[in-house]
Amino acid sequence: MTSLGGVEMVDWNLAVATATRLVRPGPEVSREGARAVVSELRRHAKASEEHVRGFTRMQPDRPSESDTPVLVVDRPGWVRANVAGFRELLSPLLEKVQERRSGSPGGAVLGAVGGKVTGVEVGMLLSFLASRVLGQYETFAPATRELPGGADGSGRLLLVAPNIVHVERELEVDPHDFRLWVCLHEETHRTQFAAVPWLRDHIQGEIQSFLGETDMDPSTLLERLREAAQSLSGSRAQSAEGTEQTAETERAGIAELVQTPTQREILGRLTAVMSLLEGHADYVMDGVGPEVVPSVAEIREKFQKRRATGAGRLDQALRKLLGLDAKLRQYREGERFVRAVVEDLGMDGFNRVWTSPNTLPTKSEISRPADWVARMRS
Repeated sequence: MTSLGGVEMVDWNLAVATATRLVRPGPEVSREGARAVVSELRRHAKASEEHVRGFTRMQPDRPSESDTPVLVVDRPGWVRANVAGFRELLSPLLEKVQERRSGSPGGAVLGAVGGKVTGVEVGMLLSFLASRVLGQYETFAPATRELPGGADGSGRLLLVAPNIVHVERELEVDPHDFRLWVCLHEETHRTQFAAVPWLRDHIQGEIQSFLGETDMDPSTLLERLREAAQSLSGSRAQSAEGTEQTAETERAGIAELVQTPTQREILGRLTAVMSLLEGHADYVMDGVGPEVVPSVAEIREKFQKRRATGAGRLDQALRKLLGLDAKLRQYREGERFVRAVVEDLGMDGFNRVWTSPNTLPTKSEISRPADWVARMRS
């Protein structure tokens, strides 16, 4: 537990307990049905390796990279895994604030309000996301007794079984096809990091640089956290005068609450690489699809509509706050980038993107793939 002046700054255990208490129950499935879903997802995850690597022409750099575990989890299991990841990534920022805590009046306030409040805030956030994520490749998550990781810290792949079942029922699509389709997307992420040895360290370095640029006293950090929590609970949906928030405010995600100019530059680079990774996964899952997922066209059409509309007004508002709308744009822009480059240069030409950090597309190149192609040809 990260502490601040003897008081926990983030009560991670409370975050897990809060999220577990608030998360919606999953769809009704018999015990036999649940076992069948878990077994099928594991089979599809294994089969996806060959499909994805053959289509992308990407192979693991080292044999150990193929040992990344595939974990089929429920919603609380997803929460626990992500709390472990949050602790790992945020520890440098929390340690930095802790160093500035001594002698700061704001720090005393943060210490008093501190861990319980932020624990609840994180729990609220995770409870919202836990019922929406279908799968996730955890790049930086540390291994635990309950949640093993891959060799050399290579992460793990999570498939959230109740969410997959919920969506396949909601869309009324073939469940076997849908489960394989989801596995193809997540396996693409595992292949990206297994075949590109420098990618994990590069992204981690960018994230740590982003956090390292956060230079605020504890009272300011407390204010930003409270703003985020108030927004998440909906209490900032309107101003004191009852008028709607500005479009700019609505577009702001939690991450934007702590940005400096340097952080915005780093975030631009991170946005570009994440757009690439997500778009590549979407391109691959649909590219492989016709060969192994007979109903892929129907699944994609229905899934795109669901992505675009959300589940209701509250869902849409929370997606804007958390930056999930920006993530949807990443999928679309990234997929268009990959498609355009492959059409121009072929798969081997596109794979030059994985040569080094210098060959990654910039944020502007994601929107204008011809610029990246021209840079590679120069």
